[in-house]
Amino acid sequence: MMKKFIAGNWKMNGSHEVNDGLVRAIIAGLPANPCRVAVCVPAPYLSSVQALCASSGLDLGAQDVSVHDKGAFTGEVSAPMLQEFGVRYVIVGHSERRQYHGETDATVSAKARAALAAGITPIVCVGETLAEREANQTEAVVRRQLAAVIHDNGHCISEIVVAYEPVWAIGTGKTASPEQAQAVHALLRKQLAAATVHADRVPLLYGGSMNAANAADLLAQPDIDGGLIGGASLKALDFLSIVTAASAATSI
Repeated sequence: MMKKFIAGNWKMNGSHEVNDGLVRAIIAGLPANPCRVAVCVPAPYLSSVQALCASSGLDLGAQDVSVHDKGAFTGEVSAPMLQEFGVRYVIVGHSERRQYHGETDATVSAKARAALAAGITPIVCVGETLAEREANQTEAVVRRQLAAVIHDNGHCISEIVVAYEPVWAIGTGKTASPEQAQAVHALLRKQLAAATVHADRVPLLYGGSMNAANAADLLAQPDIDGGLIGGASLKALDFLSIVTAASAATSI
């Protein structure tokens, strides 16, 4: 059975003092046989969090990556640079990047390719807005977003992680029901199965306001392999509650 995977996305939050306390508390509270756990931190804190995570069972992730390896791209951070900090995962295509920075499906696909080339696992985010859901476009939207990544990375598509994040459930306190989330995850699994015989190796994370209260019910669904956690990842006790639920689900 695939181990569940919980990844925290700190977004643009943190300080040296806060990060130190948070990471130490998470590491100290990890269950004896934990699921896979990572924290995706702002780029300025990669070095300090890398040192905290060393030999701890907590993996390091980044929140974005450039499509370029190097060059005159002021402000960009390349995959080889992330590699030097021991980054294992990087989020690509988060809805906030798509919305606020105009990232297209093609851009997201190129970022996934850059990460894979550096040996970093991309956490590819897909998801629909409220307007798209109300227009019955959920299936078309998530299939289109994932198809772009499959098209460019088909030879190694089994090495990615996919996170379904209904945009209408991010930071709003709303969440898809376990049945709604499972329906989309099953669709994504089927799409991956058409692209690789190893679709069962691709973790499908739910990224729409998973929290301590709803984690167990969501993680009990057959195609929900973990969570991409936003606000709850900034509170050690809340994050650990989700990790504990995922670890228990892994051991069933």
